[in-house]
Amino acid sequence: MSSGGPERPQLVAHVQQALSYTLFDCKWVPRSARLLCLGSAARGTGLLQLYELQGGRLALLREIEKAKPIKCGTFGATSLQQRYLATGDFGGNLNVWNLEAPEIPVYSVKGHKEIINSIDGVGGLGIGEGAPEIVTGSRDGTVKVWDPRQKDTPVANMEPVQGESKRDCWTVAFGNAYNQEERVVCAGYDNGDVKLFDLKTMSLRWETNIKNGVCSVEFDRKDINMNKLVATSLEGKFHVFDMRTQHPTKGFASVSEKAQKSTIWQVRHLPQNRDIFMTSGGAGSLHLWKYEYPAQRSKKDSEGAEMGVAGSVSLLQNVTLSTQPISSLDWSPDKKGLCVCGAFDQTVRVLIVTKLNKV
Repeated sequence: MSSGGPERPQLVAHVQQALSYTLFDCKWVPRSARLLCLGSAARGTGLLQLYELQGGRLALLREIEKAKPIKCGTFGATSLQQRYLATGDFGGNLNVWNLEAPEIPVYSVKGHKEIINSIDGVGGLGIGEGAPEIVTGSRDGTVKVWDPRQKDTPVANMEPVQGESKRDCWTVAFGNAYNQEERVVCAGYDNGDVKLFDLKTMSLRWETNIKNGVCSVEFDRKDINMNKLVATSLEGKFHVFDMRTQHPTKGFASVSEKAQKSTIWQVRHLPQNRDIFMTSGGAGSLHLWKYEYPAQRSKKDSEGAEMGVAGSVSLLQNVTLSTQPISSLDWSPDKKGLCVCGAFDQTVRVLIVTKLNKV
């Protein structure tokens, strides 16, 4: 019998494809068996490859070269009809592409002075209420929110206040988009800062520091009342914050877990079950986790203020796929358990995670 009994999910490497360039991000194309690889060619240009999963292999459908290396991408602010891809590049440019006619972007703005490290989208794909918006986080220390229907100017710009040193923003994520008015952006920085910006009030709602550079942040779902947030860091730790109850001084309750000795590059929640998430690590491994809620999610402190109670995290399964860091990860929004990851060994891998309905 395998460890932990036959009911544990298994992480099965289904297909792998060697690439001739540095891969920074990979994404499933919604409502399709297609995936995108985004990266940097040896001569310093950007590459965008579209693959289709055909049985046991990946067939290359299209390859597009761009002037600047492409760091990150999202479909989150587009409709299912259009399926436009928004990308951030090394030149600080935010571009939105129609993959059917990718020669010229349908939207383009020089968003930042330096590389765009991270991008997220909301309000599209039927995910989240409100306007379609894209958030970008950059090495220039700023986090900006864009509405692709508005040219050139961000609808929000979160930058260091006068006199405050600028920190490299490594990761951004939308959340709390459960009605037309509410929306937040969470940003993580190289010094361990985690900041929650409320876009409704245009204010900093909460901040904390997790002591190590924040590589990835993600809400368990974008389109519900804030529920949980996972933040991963350089030193192999991740933190799960319960975002339902904010204490006036203590903020949000959290549980932290040391997953491995090396950097946790990414966290991605299973779209079909928000309490299951996967982390990808610097040691070329993937870890599948489950969050268990406590008996009561909040309690009153001695002053009578509500404070959150953290739950616990259990490891469901892990697998080592590569000797190099797995730097990008994406679950298929349509097929439960189908996952793609990209590593610095210049390989993209499609995995199938079994028995997810048993956990």
